[in-house]
Amino acid sequence: MFVAVISDSHLRASARPPAASRCLRFGSELIVHAGDIVAEEVLHELSAIGPPVAAVGGNVDDPALRRRLPGRLELELEGARLGVLHDAGPSRDRLERLRGQFPGCGAVVFGHSHIPLHESREGFQIFNPGSPTARRRQPRHTMGMLRAHAGRLEFELVALD
Repeated sequence: MFVAVISDSHLRASARPPAASRCLRFGSELIVHAGDIVAEEVLHELSAIGPPVAAVGGNVDDPALRRRLPGRLELELEGARLGVLHDAGPSRDRLERLRGQFPGCGAVVFGHSHIPLHESREGFQIFNPGSPTARRRQPRHTMGMLRAHAGRLEFELVALD
């Protein structure tokens, strides 16, 4: 199973980079969005791409969208469990803190910082895909791809420009 992983799109209308649109549309069986979609119309647009969308709310989402989306998710993907939330808190001890917050999950996807990150320790992973639209001080716009297969989760960071 191939999963497109995005966060922090910070959009009020269609303005996804073409490279992100291609990754979301072709080959993805699911889109996971780790918050800060901002507006319900953007969530509708993501849903119209084709693959189902699993999303959590973020700190800058409109109130109606925050009420609609959960603060955290746990997904079953090909025999592996994936946790999703927006703000994973301070970087210090983040991996261990998330392992404790999502027992039974093999990985947690998060956003908020716009800083791409992939860490792994003792079979547990955390992954931040960065942002496809608001790179802040990062050199590139980014998103992630996740391959779930036979109980394993493999992440890849995708540079979009």
